[in-house]
Amino acid sequence: MKKVVSLKEAIGIINDGDMVSFGGNVLHRAPMAAVREIARQHKRNLRIVKTAGAQDVDLLCAMDCVQSVDAGFISYETKYGLAAHYRKGVQEGRIKGNEHACYTVICALRGAAMNVPFMPVKGLNAGDLLLKNDYFVVVEDPFGGEPVTLVKSLMPDVAVIHVQECDIKGNSIIHGPKFEDILISRAAKKVIVTTEQIVPESKTRLNAERVDIPGFLVNAVVHVPNGAAPAACYRKYEVDDQSLSAFIAMKTKEEIQEYLKGYETKDYVGERMAGRIW
Repeated sequence: MKKVVSLKEAIGIINDGDMVSFGGNVLHRAPMAAVREIARQHKRNLRIVKTAGAQDVDLLCAMDCVQSVDAGFISYETKYGLAAHYRKGVQEGRIKGNEHACYTVICALRGAAMNVPFMPVKGLNAGDLLLKNDYFVVVEDPFGGEPVTLVKSLMPDVAVIHVQECDIKGNSIIHGPKFEDILISRAAKKVIVTTEQIVPESKTRLNAERVDIPGFLVNAVVHVPNGAAPAACYRKYEVDDQSLSAFIAMKTKEEIQEYLKGYETKDYVGERMAGRIW
């Protein structure tokens, strides 16, 4: 089956109401080209899962694509301040913010990867998280001892991950910090990979120990150079301060729609790869 497709085709895999998990962490290797295409396609009622998000979640909240967010942290790094669109959506009741610690998101994803309905969480015995998030419950340890907190497993319908290298079968190599990307690729029902570079299969075969996401887990591969911008991508580029600052200053949908148009040429530059005969 041909896996190398256009960005538009890949994002077509995502349905309204899906649970979607994004790779990367805050402003590092977030799949921003894919996020922008989700906004362009006006996906609705998405349930977002991420340990630590920033512009990816904030942009989709601004464009009314989000129903709920399960995350340990949604904000920009110190220089850029809070994620205002996410915050406003939660305050107005349009978005349900399911507050986690980053570790409890990881536990919930581990439960999904293991195909079990919940996971025990060591260390979360008290506090407002237990009161505010319906996905936590404290039960009696059936083997004796102290009560134990359980977190409901979160199984994304689709994981969207940006990598530095990927072959046409979806075998993906991540350089630098891998964050929770490997875990979400195992927890999700479907996986979309956007990649800086499509490499020959011989490279992934000869470097099999470096493959982080095996191709059999991947449903779609999209060639998107600079696909994490304006976030950073290890050994490729740094945060685009000008673009990010401009976005954070935007208040209206109309402004953000123009912002998305400004990225269209860059986001679709790899589409010629989708029609290539391999």
